[in-house]
Amino acid sequence: MILALDIGNTNIVIGTIENDSIIFTGRLATDKLKTSDEYALLFNGILSMNGITPANIDGVIISSVVPPVTQPICMAVTRLTGCSPIVVGPGVKTGLNIKIDNPAQLGSDQAVDAVAAIEKYPLPCVILDMGTATTVSVIDKNRCYLGGLIIPGVGISQDALSSRTSQLPKISLDKPSKVIGTNTIDCMKSGAVYGTAAMIDGLIERVEEELGESVTVIATGGNSEVIASVCKRSVIYDGDLLLDGLNIIYKKNRT
Repeated sequence: MILALDIGNTNIVIGTIENDSIIFTGRLATDKLKTSDEYALLFNGILSMNGITPANIDGVIISSVVPPVTQPICMAVTRLTGCSPIVVGPGVKTGLNIKIDNPAQLGSDQAVDAVAAIEKYPLPCVILDMGTATTVSVIDKNRCYLGGLIIPGVGISQDALSSRTSQLPKISLDKPSKVIGTNTIDCMKSGAVYGTAAMIDGLIERVEEELGESVTVIATGGNSEVIASVCKRSVIYDGDLLLDGLNIIYKKNRT
């Protein structure tokens, strides 16, 4: 059984994988002030809640886009499981052919998503990872990572709207019942959900025009399920895409 961690700007996704099956997933808030001991306690608690002891863990793999948190978490999982973690980055085999100007600039989460999408879905494809930021990754039919787009996440956009306006509150990103809202909350929800979906539909159309062929569209990340459900384009929601990618990369690099 392996322990897979995705350290994002807002949340840390933790999961265990055995025989290519995800046993459980959980989430913790990303906190740059927590020590390795505090993270070890939190991870131990989540594992215990799901009936897993640290002794069950045979290996650990980590994807991180928050460098200040990576080291204390590596120390925490090493202390907890006795396993030295694989951290996705330079020197780790992914099998991904990265065609951007500076491959070192590609976020580890985008690389991991791409590895999983190549194995699971028809190519070419577009991956929408909708977390703190929304990243759009384009993979061509030859399994090459061509590049993409980075967009402010839906949550960031709504936080900015609420903080910069006097009468607009914070809202949850539930699917509104209709596009045309009839009160402030529904208008904001409709703008966030349907507005983002319309942007995605338009971006996919432009990507296809540039590639000259149709693409498979996969959505993952915390805000993606509700957005994908209202896109006019066919969008596959895959909440486990990154964990599946970490599992693939772990198998490529285990000794």
